[in-house]
Amino acid sequence: MTTNHNFRNLVIYEVFIRNHGRNGRLSDVIRDLPRIREMGVDVVWFMPIHPIGRERRKGELGSPYAIQDYRSVNPDYGNKKEFETLCDYAHALGLKVMIDVVYNHTSPDSVLAAQRPNWFLRDANGRPYPTEPAWSDVIDLDYANLDLWDYQIETLKQWVKTGIDGFRCDVASIIPVAFWQRARRELDALNPNLIWLAETVHTDFINKRRRQGLIAQSDGEMHTTFDLSYDYDIWPAWEKAAADPEAVSPYLARLQHQKAALPAQAVKLRCVENHDQPRIMERASSRAQALAWTAFQAFNEGAFLIYAGQESGTARRPNLFDEDKIRWGNYGLQSFLTTLAKLKKDAAVVEGQFEIVTAVPAVTAVWQAKNGGLYGVFNVSGVVDVMPTPLPDGEYLDLLSERPVLVRDGEMAVPETAVILHFTGQL
Repeated sequence: MTTNHNFRNLVIYEVFIRNHGRNGRLSDVIRDLPRIREMGVDVVWFMPIHPIGRERRKGELGSPYAIQDYRSVNPDYGNKKEFETLCDYAHALGLKVMIDVVYNHTSPDSVLAAQRPNWFLRDANGRPYPTEPAWSDVIDLDYANLDLWDYQIETLKQWVKTGIDGFRCDVASIIPVAFWQRARRELDALNPNLIWLAETVHTDFINKRRRQGLIAQSDGEMHTTFDLSYDYDIWPAWEKAAADPEAVSPYLARLQHQKAALPAQAVKLRCVENHDQPRIMERASSRAQALAWTAFQAFNEGAFLIYAGQESGTARRPNLFDEDKIRWGNYGLQSFLTTLAKLKKDAAVVEGQFEIVTAVPAVTAVWQAKNGGLYGVFNVSGVVDVMPTPLPDGEYLDLLSERPVLVRDGEMAVPETAVILHFTGQL
């Protein structure tokens, strides 16, 4: 998708309303928006805000991805007027609002299941079903029916009119790309500045569905329409790197291949955790390694995602099916994430070119602009050593800790976690 927006500098903050504040309501999030904005966030992404189905519900409250009505707000969260107020306040603070679009399936007792039963896939016995058996609390829509396209696109238009600025499209790769192309064309007429983020899927998942004769589109196909996509195509390689220092080099090679394999304008969403993945503090072998990987993915080329609660260093994902409020504590990592978020707007990141320099003993990378740039060192493997560096000898200021970093005789100490340094000229 050709765009005039530099989405690689975006910082997106993911919110699950049920578990965000004391009451799990829109009003809790409204009160928290100034703090979120102060972190350097550009876009607040709300996981599904719609009513949740009851039939086949998982847990006591159900998954927000088992949607009962695409056009309503979950009354447990508030109402549509409150959501419009949230959008207005977010805009006044300089934030954009993105909502989750879950168009592959609905709950079995959804409005559409009752009113348009012919819009759903049916098994050999004529019963609606999910093509992914693990998703037992939903039934899949059938995009062979073009009337469904009309309804879904009209729904998107209605939400744009409430004030939203973009869509995060759930498992977008298993919905016909032609549908997304038509939706994008029609929505651009309302707001050409909308942000379109595709949850693209793991390579193994694509191959499995294709063997079953089901729709599964590559990231390249999705970027004919979408501005941003998940980096699940190389996520397994990153998971291995986070668990084993020997896998860091192969992961960085996959990262380079990913860039070359996609259209030049494609932007990836980088993160170390989200609602479907373990918290980095749970996954990493140490706090230092967790911070090093977080710093790298923020520095990496692409938009950066913060999952609510990450700023508190929590090691547990909120449960998707029951009430499970985030334990905020003292927001111990908020200043760290704020610095990383604000560095996404550094001139070198906005204007420059990104390059991986080394994988060992630490990962190093550069944002090189015309008259200088940023140099990052990320100790993702937990080494204690000195390492060569292309930086000229001298004393530099670490932008993360605000402490001096000495380069002498072409070498520097490997940091405990990470350092990011400004430099002038060309490296």
